[in-house]
Amino acid sequence: MLVGLAVLWPGGAPSHERTGVGFDRQTQEATVTEVVEVSCKEAGASGVPPTGDTSTAEGSSAVQQEKGTCKRATIRVDSGDDKGRTFTEIVQPDQSRQLHEGQEVVVAYEPSAPKDLQYSVTDINRRLPMGLLAGIFAIAVVVVGRLRGVMALVALAISFMVLNFFILPAILQGSNPLVVAVVGASAIMLIALYLCHGLSARTSVAVLGTLISLLLIGVLGSVFIDWAALTGNTDDNTGLIHGLYPTIDMSGLLLAGVIIGSLGVLDDVTVTQTSAVWELHEANPSMGWRGLYRAGIRIGRDHIASVVNTLVLAYAGAALPLLLLFSIAQSSVGTVANSELVAEEIVRTLVGSIGLVASVPVTTALAALVVAADRPGTEPAVEASAVPARGGRGRRRKR
Repeated sequence: MLVGLAVLWPGGAPSHERTGVGFDRQTQEATVTEVVEVSCKEAGASGVPPTGDTSTAEGSSAVQQEKGTCKRATIRVDSGDDKGRTFTEIVQPDQSRQLHEGQEVVVAYEPSAPKDLQYSVTDINRRLPMGLLAGIFAIAVVVVGRLRGVMALVALAISFMVLNFFILPAILQGSNPLVVAVVGASAIMLIALYLCHGLSARTSVAVLGTLISLLLIGVLGSVFIDWAALTGNTDDNTGLIHGLYPTIDMSGLLLAGVIIGSLGVLDDVTVTQTSAVWELHEANPSMGWRGLYRAGIRIGRDHIASVVNTLVLAYAGAALPLLLLFSIAQSSVGTVANSELVAEEIVRTLVGSIGLVASVPVTTALAALVVAADRPGTEPAVEASAVPARGGRGRRRKR
């Protein structure tokens, strides 16, 4: 892992000229200072004369804009070289995002546009609610987890640092996304597991089980992404990335996302299985590795059922708008599954789930072999002699 970090460490993400598309725009903070109602017809918000045909989305929207009441919002720029500058924007009645006075927004800046069109509202400023939610999360983790909760937050911060300062810049620099993801995921895993659970044989077994499972996920993902001819270039964001950095292997980027996305759940499975085997050994030190494995795998089966369901639902929840779109179109299941957008999620889910399922027997076997090496001494025999024979009344002790 250290050699990989040293070899692949990026010198910084290569620069590029801003395209002004999507996230690749200059943005500033701003505040809505005034909102007044105006006629959409007078404001010219409809753009094109309505035809009266409401059977299409465009015609219905045009009629609503022609007859409806729009809002003229005055926005003040609060950051950048044009701090204090104001501009107006028309908010249409069918627009999903409505503005109100005093609201903090994010505005996009296009220097090449005419002066009165250089700024436009692009989003709502959500820093306060997001920061407050993050604070509540941190407090909850520390209150319940105490010292381990603090260590978990530190590990989370380090994980984001590895992601931002190594994985992303290294991929943008042109390094193989799969190799970068494996090295970066290994670094995150080692730091998080040892920081949260301590430097011990128990943690090392969980680390080894996670590494083996990640290797399996990487091999399966590589084979099936190539076999299914998944390009990884399926939406506007990936298209923009490919346009700005054509040398990036987009299918490799998809595989890197599968590996990193599976890592968090893998940690949970391997640590839980290792702890279960260790606790079984503590309860019965005389149990051999076969008995420990059989008992541990029974616990693992319950874990598999819940974790696989969790992973599938997590991916389905993320793709819910897309699935809803296919449902509206009344497409068949085969057509939906065959489309690249959905096929990516299916491959991502199934490959990750196979790695999770495989991690249970692998980690359980490793834990049973390691912990069984701690042979019991004479103490278990003493404990066994004090237990009454099963099915009998037992002997009465002599006083």
